[in-house]
Amino acid sequence: MLRPEKDSLGVVYVDDSKYWGAQTQRSLENFDIGAELMPPEIIRAYAVLKRAAAQANAALGVLSAEKAELIARVCGEISEGRLDGEFPLHVWQTGSGTQTNMNLNEVIANRGNELAGKKALHPNDDVNRSQSSNDTFPAAMRMAAAISVRERLLPALDGLAASLSELEAKYPEIIKVGRTHLQDAVPIRFSQEVSGWRAMLEKSRRYIEANMEGLYELPLGGTAVGTGLNAPRGFDTAAASAIAALTGLPFIAAPNKFHGLTSLDAFVAAHGALKALAADLMKIANDVRLLASGPRCGIGELTIPENEPGSSIMPGKVNPTQCEAVTMVAVQVMGNDAAIGFAASQGNFELNVFQPVCAYNFLQSARLLADAMASFNKNCVSGIRPNAAAMSAYLEKSLMSVTALNPIIGYDRAAKTAQYAFREGVTLAEAAEALGFMSREEALKALDPAKMV
Repeated sequence: MLRPEKDSLGVVYVDDSKYWGAQTQRSLENFDIGAELMPPEIIRAYAVLKRAAAQANAALGVLSAEKAELIARVCGEISEGRLDGEFPLHVWQTGSGTQTNMNLNEVIANRGNELAGKKALHPNDDVNRSQSSNDTFPAAMRMAAAISVRERLLPALDGLAASLSELEAKYPEIIKVGRTHLQDAVPIRFSQEVSGWRAMLEKSRRYIEANMEGLYELPLGGTAVGTGLNAPRGFDTAAASAIAALTGLPFIAAPNKFHGLTSLDAFVAAHGALKALAADLMKIANDVRLLASGPRCGIGELTIPENEPGSSIMPGKVNPTQCEAVTMVAVQVMGNDAAIGFAASQGNFELNVFQPVCAYNFLQSARLLADAMASFNKNCVSGIRPNAAAMSAYLEKSLMSVTALNPIIGYDRAAKTAQYAFREGVTLAEAAEALGFMSREEALKALDPAKMV
């Protein structure tokens, strides 16, 4: 059944089983673009925002305690996921997110009225009191971004870093060939190689933390253009304090609301740190799959878990699928970074109108990185084992240990020693003795890999 809903443009008809109203219905009809819906993280953040705004309005005497409590009840249902089917709008809508703001306002009002058994709430006059889409959407997207990073991404990052720390600590004595430019280099401990991966994640975490500040500044209270028209004095700080209390994160009122409405630089900075993490994950995953290549005709220095058959035609083949998934996620995040940068450079005068696409890309990056790290950790990194025999065999064959002879016989003679050993198929010690540069015993003592790491 359909019911009539009225807005300033007239009457539209809405599925009677739904709580949304006329403006949501118009958006559904006018923006049937793509399959990408407004991210659930935005909806959850908006529910917290609307609850906090109602608390602030009640405290400031512009909304009754009864209405504030009713709004809070519905927002609680939204936060619990009980009304997920009520938010059907696409990302590709107005650039200010107005339709999504009204979607929340209408659902909260209609569900609240159902709970009250009377028409207690108006979507604009009550649920949206002291607010505008132009300040609530940029506030909600900052909240969603910060919450996603804090509650989802950083725990996954910490888990992966912890697994690498365990791997590093478990094999402190294994020495292997280092590689630079895809060529043999001087020896390195396996634990030292892993420490480089671990430190990448730890540094990425610090970069993310350092670039979160802008996401905590909420322009809520700026209303339409940043002046705060129709918002009571003190609403911004009261609402931000309530949001901080509800989320446990250090959200504050943006000191300059004009900046908060017109600029997305906080997302550029924060996502830049996510891109740095993606770049590190790409490097780590590529290193792991190359070192695990084989099992007989590749490098084969690592064994990784065999999770599923790798080929529909080659029996027994197992591929580094977790590494491949991580690298695809890294590529997507790098593409998202470009989109966010372009979005932040757009918009005119008092409002950036590329906000939904910015929010969508940021939240997708945070979600993908978190999920990819958790999967990579569980299904690959936690099961990595070094192939000590392969590492030892490569170390014995390496010619770049000759670098340790430089201080003794000089660079030129050391180069001739390596060339002779390669050409004649002998060891470095044998080559040094054959060329008369030093005895075999002296060379073996100098070429001890343990002294080079």
